[in-house]
Amino acid sequence: MDAARAAGISAEAERKHHRTGRWIRYWDPEDSTFWNDGGRRIARRNLYISIFAEFLGFCVWAIWSIVVPQLPAAGFALTADQMFWLIGTPALIGATLRIPYTLAVPLFGGRNWTVISAALLLVPTIALAFAVQNPDLSFGALLAVAALAGLGGGNFASSMANISFFYPEREKGAALGMNAAGGNIGTAAVQFVVPLVILTGAGVALERAGLVFIPFIVLAMFLAWRFMDNLGTVKTDPRQFLIATRSRHTWLISFLYIGTFGSFVGFAGAFPTLMKGQFPEVTLSLAFAGALVGSLSRPVGGMLADRLGGVVISLLSYLAMGIGTLGVIWSLGAHHFGMFFGSFMFLFIASGIGNGSIYRMIPAVFRVSGGTSKMAAGCIGIAGAVGAFGGFLIPRGFAVSTDLAGSLVPAFWVFIGAYAAMAVVCAVVYGRGEMRAAKV
Repeated sequence: MDAARAAGISAEAERKHHRTGRWIRYWDPEDSTFWNDGGRRIARRNLYISIFAEFLGFCVWAIWSIVVPQLPAAGFALTADQMFWLIGTPALIGATLRIPYTLAVPLFGGRNWTVISAALLLVPTIALAFAVQNPDLSFGALLAVAALAGLGGGNFASSMANISFFYPEREKGAALGMNAAGGNIGTAAVQFVVPLVILTGAGVALERAGLVFIPFIVLAMFLAWRFMDNLGTVKTDPRQFLIATRSRHTWLISFLYIGTFGSFVGFAGAFPTLMKGQFPEVTLSLAFAGALVGSLSRPVGGMLADRLGGVVISLLSYLAMGIGTLGVIWSLGAHHFGMFFGSFMFLFIASGIGNGSIYRMIPAVFRVSGGTSKMAAGCIGIAGAVGAFGGFLIPRGFAVSTDLAGSLVPAFWVFIGAYAAMAVVCAVVYGRGEMRAAKV
């Protein structure tokens, strides 16, 4: 009862919520009376803290994207291939962790897991602070430290799963959109803040890149521990992932999501290094702008998909990403920074819109195809994990292209081919028959 009063809900709501410590034993957001009599307030409080914790997760996940271009100035002798390994490995680990992080919410409780997952962010930040001060560190050890940043990538999955349990279906889309966008902005934030905090009069102090986030991580742990809640009504059901793997739609949508979310993560991670390598004369720190516009455009994609259908918006996104990539190819040949930067901004916006539209398609696809809500939920988790692997594939594509051809251009042509293939799959599978009639 004391915990309920501290949360600011009425005596009647205290009885209905059946709170025991930080566990809520009864939760029914679909009941309007329940929702209006304290439920909405509790859900919002959990949402806002979840956004903050997830935001920090994305910051840590993306931190090496801005650290890597500065490593040579700190005394590290690295090849282009090694630098792209350092950029891509956190994405690989983060993608792999997404499904276990999703399952952790029902197992440990959303509040408890938010505290734990936030605390785990201290490991990569502290390790980074020590590693970057030792230029003699072997590449293998440096890669292992970079891999720890992947812990931040799992936070998105657990945060989205947790918040989805708090909200009714009629408000779930808006809540998850806020949660996703708030987290994604962490990539832009780290690329904006870190270049400012690492600069010194005599060079760079890269250890600050990790140290600057430690107070905020501790704050997130405290806020989650003090003000978030666990839902006792949520049960672990790993079978939803097994059921989803049996549907071809799970793998087709995962393939489509690599093109949108994978492009966002991959390009956001590589963009600072590409800018520094291709246009060293540009000293302004503009790399954060790509991740920022990509994050802000994601909710727009969901809203457009609600009105026009996910397939239409997804196809337009693939077309736009192809056009943006062509612009990048031209800019590299002409060494035109304005075209390079503008084309990448176009790419980021298109990928963000595509992220929103693909996610919106998932429940509609399973509804039309006769699937269950558990299959759709499992697909969301699997697609989120598979899509994040794009954050590894794109930097590796740049590394292979540079090694074999001495240029980034072949990699960009491969990306255009991938977007074309994804557009064809999207149109053929989901743009005809019942799917088209339902405006999936």
